[in-house]
Amino acid sequence: MKFIKILIGIIVVLAVIIVIGGLFLPKTYSVNRSTTIYAPDSVIYKNIVNFNEFYKWNPWAKMDPSAKTAITGPIGKPGHIYEWKGKESGAGQMKIITIEPNKEVDIDLLFKEPFEDLADTKFDIQPETTGNKVTWTMSGNHNLISKWMCVFVSMDKMIGKDFESGLASLKKKSEEAK
Repeated sequence: MKFIKILIGIIVVLAVIIVIGGLFLPKTYSVNRSTTIYAPDSVIYKNIVNFNEFYKWNPWAKMDPSAKTAITGPIGKPGHIYEWKGKESGAGQMKIITIEPNKEVDIDLLFKEPFEDLADTKFDIQPETTGNKVTWTMSGNHNLISKWMCVFVSMDKMIGKDFESGLASLKKKSEEAK
């Protein structure tokens, strides 16, 4: 009986630590990476806003080539949707929310598996002297579990390298097309 009381006490203390400690952890996250692409902004924009082109350079399609994908909705316009389901990449959906031609694409990113989460993803294209700076940003809110996960591995470490890989592929694809 004493063992059960101690075990229940430990569980209660851990639950309190997790809940109370979670109140002090960051509520939001933001990850971004940038690169300069030596191609016209219209070429870069087309490779981002058209999910048929996005599929060709996105890092997760390369990581999980057997994933099932579906692209629907008006190409390059709000409501254009990219869905996937794969062993490595889980399941989710990207949906274009707003666009500013040749400058910005704002996307709702809904993760369905292995866990549900919603993130805001943006691509910004800014002119530079000899090219265009492209910045890929993902931001969102942490739930209690993801707050504690990020104590051990930050969102930046989890997806930063994927963003770098994707931007390198976007750069190559865009520069070859000019």
